[in-house]
Amino acid sequence: MAQVTWRAPDELVEQVRAAAAREHRSMNDYLTRVMEAVIDPDLAGDDAARVRERLARAGLLVSPGVPRQRPGADRLERARHAAGSGTALADLVADDRR
Repeated sequence: MAQVTWRAPDELVEQVRAAAAREHRSMNDYLTRVMEAVIDPDLAGDDAARVRERLARAGLLVSPGVPRQRPGADRLERARHAAGSGTALADLVADDRR
Protein backbone atom coordinates (compact mmCIF):
# COMPACT_ATOMS: atom_id res chain seq x y z
CA MET A 1 0.00 0.00 0.00
CA ALA A 2 1.32 3.44 -0.93
CA GLN A 3 1.33 6.54 1.20
CA VAL A 4 0.54 9.96 -0.28
CA THR A 5 1.06 13.44 1.17
CA TRP A 6 -1.76 15.86 0.47
CA ARG A 7 -1.25 19.63 0.56
CA ALA A 8 -4.43 21.67 0.88
CA PRO A 9 -5.62 24.90 2.46
CA ASP A 10 -6.24 24.60 6.21
CA GLU A 11 -9.93 25.41 5.76
CA LEU A 12 -10.39 22.55 3.27
CA VAL A 13 -8.55 20.13 5.53
CA GLU A 14 -10.86 21.06 8.41
CA GLN A 15 -13.92 20.59 6.17
CA VAL A 16 -12.68 17.14 5.13
CA ARG A 17 -11.93 16.25 8.74
CA ALA A 18 -15.48 17.29 9.74
CA ALA A 19 -17.03 15.36 6.84
CA ALA A 20 -15.08 12.23 7.79
CA ALA A 21 -16.18 12.59 11.41
CA ARG A 22 -19.84 12.89 10.34
CA GLU A 23 -19.43 9.59 8.46
CA HIS A 24 -17.64 8.03 11.47
CA ARG A 25 -14.57 7.39 9.32
CA SER A 26 -10.91 8.23 9.57
CA MET A 27 -9.65 10.93 7.24
CA ASN A 28 -7.62 8.28 5.44
CA ASP A 29 -10.66 6.08 4.82
CA TYR A 30 -12.79 9.06 3.84
CA LEU A 31 -10.23 10.42 1.35
CA THR A 32 -9.71 6.92 -0.09
CA ARG A 33 -13.44 6.56 -0.72
CA VAL A 34 -13.61 10.03 -2.23
CA MET A 35 -10.76 9.22 -4.60
CA GLU A 36 -12.41 5.92 -5.57
CA ALA A 37 -15.60 7.82 -6.36
CA VAL A 38 -13.67 10.32 -8.48
CA ILE A 39 -12.12 7.67 -10.73
CA ASP A 40 -15.08 5.24 -10.89
CA PRO A 41 -17.73 6.44 -13.38
CA ASP A 42 -20.29 4.12 -11.78
CA LEU A 43 -20.18 6.28 -8.66
CA ALA A 44 -21.91 9.36 -10.01
CA GLY A 45 -23.09 11.95 -7.52
CA ASP A 46 -26.83 11.26 -7.38
CA ASP A 47 -28.70 9.28 -4.71
CA ALA A 48 -29.19 6.24 -6.95
CA ALA A 49 -25.47 6.09 -7.64
CA ARG A 50 -24.68 6.25 -3.93
CA VAL A 51 -27.06 3.34 -3.29
CA ARG A 52 -25.46 1.35 -6.13
CA GLU A 53 -22.02 2.06 -4.68
CA ARG A 54 -23.08 0.83 -1.24
CA LEU A 55 -24.68 -2.30 -2.70
CA ALA A 56 -21.55 -2.99 -4.73
CA ARG A 57 -19.30 -2.66 -1.69
CA ALA A 58 -21.56 -5.09 0.17
CA GLY A 59 -21.41 -7.53 -2.75
CA LEU A 60 -25.15 -7.14 -3.41
CA LEU A 61 -25.14 -5.27 -6.72
CA VAL A 62 -26.21 -7.35 -9.69
CA SER A 63 -24.89 -6.43 -13.10
CA PRO A 64 -27.73 -5.48 -15.44
CA GLY A 65 -26.41 -7.78 -18.15
CA VAL A 66 -27.44 -7.43 -21.77
CA PRO A 67 -30.14 -4.81 -22.35
CA ARG A 68 -33.43 -6.32 -23.47
CA GLN A 69 -35.83 -4.92 -26.01
CA ARG A 70 -39.41 -4.20 -25.03
CA PRO A 71 -41.96 -6.58 -26.54
CA GLY A 72 -44.03 -5.33 -29.46
CA ALA A 73 -47.61 -4.17 -28.99
CA ASP A 74 -49.05 -7.39 -30.47
CA ARG A 75 -47.01 -9.60 -28.15
CA LEU A 76 -48.00 -7.47 -25.17
CA GLU A 77 -51.69 -7.71 -26.10
CA ARG A 78 -51.45 -11.53 -26.40
CA ALA A 79 -49.82 -11.69 -22.96
CA ARG A 80 -52.55 -9.51 -21.45
CA HIS A 81 -55.24 -11.71 -22.98
CA ALA A 82 -53.55 -14.89 -21.72
CA ALA A 83 -53.13 -13.43 -18.22
CA GLY A 84 -56.81 -12.56 -18.05
CA SER A 85 -58.03 -16.00 -19.11
CA GLY A 86 -56.61 -18.12 -16.30
CA THR A 87 -58.07 -19.15 -12.96
CA ALA A 88 -58.82 -16.21 -10.69
CA LEU A 89 -56.59 -15.92 -7.62
CA ALA A 90 -59.67 -15.80 -5.37
CA ASP A 91 -60.75 -19.18 -6.77
CA LEU A 92 -57.32 -20.69 -6.15
CA VAL A 93 -57.31 -19.45 -2.56
CA ALA A 94 -60.86 -20.70 -1.97
CA ASP A 95 -60.00 -24.14 -3.41
CA ASP A 96 -56.92 -24.35 -1.18
CA ARG A 97 -58.97 -23.60 1.93
CA ARG A 98 -61.41 -26.46 1.36
